[in-house]
Amino acid sequence: MSARGNNLDHVRRHNLATVLRLVHHDRGSARSQLTRATGLNRSTIAALVAELVELGLVAETEPESTKQVGRPSPVVAPRPDVAVLALNPEVDAVELALVGLGGEILRRERHVQREVPSVDSVVALVAGRLAEWSSAEVPAGGGATVAGIGVAVPGLVRASDGLVRHAPHLGWRDAPLAAELAAATSLPAFSANDASLGALAERLFGAGRGIGELVYVNGGASGIGGGIMAGDRLLGGLDGYAGEFGHLRVGGSDHVDTAGLSGTLESEVRRSRLLELGELGTVDDAELERRVRADGGALSAEIERQAGYLGVAIGGIVNVLNPELVLLGGFLGILLDAAPDTVQAALAATSLDAPLASVRLERPALGRDILMIGAAELAFEPVLADPAAFERGRGPTVARSASGFGALA
Repeated sequence: MSARGNNLDHVRRHNLATVLRLVHHDRGSARSQLTRATGLNRSTIAALVAELVELGLVAETEPESTKQVGRPSPVVAPRPDVAVLALNPEVDAVELALVGLGGEILRRERHVQREVPSVDSVVALVAGRLAEWSSAEVPAGGGATVAGIGVAVPGLVRASDGLVRHAPHLGWRDAPLAAELAAATSLPAFSANDASLGALAERLFGAGRGIGELVYVNGGASGIGGGIMAGDRLLGGLDGYAGEFGHLRVGGSDHVDTAGLSGTLESEVRRSRLLELGELGTVDDAELERRVRADGGALSAEIERQAGYLGVAIGGIVNVLNPELVLLGGFLGILLDAAPDTVQAALAATSLDAPLASVRLERPALGRDILMIGAAELAFEPVLADPAAFERGRGPTVARSASGFGALA
């Protein structure tokens, strides 16, 4: 994702894309910053920004007064009323979010599922909610054009076409989820592995900004996966299946994971086990964390046990990939905060000294927004790649926020 531009007329579309990406990922930039970042001259930047304004993708405002000598440079900001729908289907809930340019969450819904959702039920839910949103009254200045759909899937997703090859906890095999969403909504739809999208989101908007080598490991209701960023590139492997850290072997037990492999991270470190011991039923991570902090009994012992296995797995990741930063999302972040010494001790016992000295463990900066922002990047990509082709009003217009949203049955 190079930020260098080119002044030749025949690459105007490339330069438009370069400027829009910078504005989107920086959540706003001064014109002078765009000039420095792209290497283009001021008049070219001014013309490109003017075209993006006319397309309805950015807005230009005067900056706040500064003490600098001379006229301050206008600020170019992404238009949040250009939005996409992001979703993350899990075994216990389907989360939807409307995400505007700049990664701003405009509205969110969490639909609790009494049964594991099928592809058909997810498609029906999304189509129904979009229809209801777009038919509702939109207040003046409060509407957003929906340009596409992005899905963060807890499973193996083929990079070439978004086919869900296997989402074991959901029971999906060779599921054309993106294609069915596109057919049901008449919007372009894309899908990818949830943890890979989490890594991308943190690299672009969160704790990974400016970090060259980043690994994100996510723990959710559907198991454990990961994403790897090397510089500006998301490493997906040949078909997009890289980062399945949940299947790393961490011990000699006969517990098996969803792939039938024994002694793996996913077989030993399980969110469902924490919920069972805490008698919590179906709760989100915020409530799980609150209970973990308050508990002093069997739940604490299980946290220590799982934290040890988590540290062993991170040791293997550090030895193989030598990252600068490992981010632990979902319930894995809860384990890190609840038992940091246990995680660090297991990591130190299983990793080489040299890469261990360079790595940091943290929780993601984007919190509960991480998968929504990552999924949104999938759907924004056609707009970012070719802004000149964007047509405002081509998708449905929905209200950017609404009251009464929360955990919905």
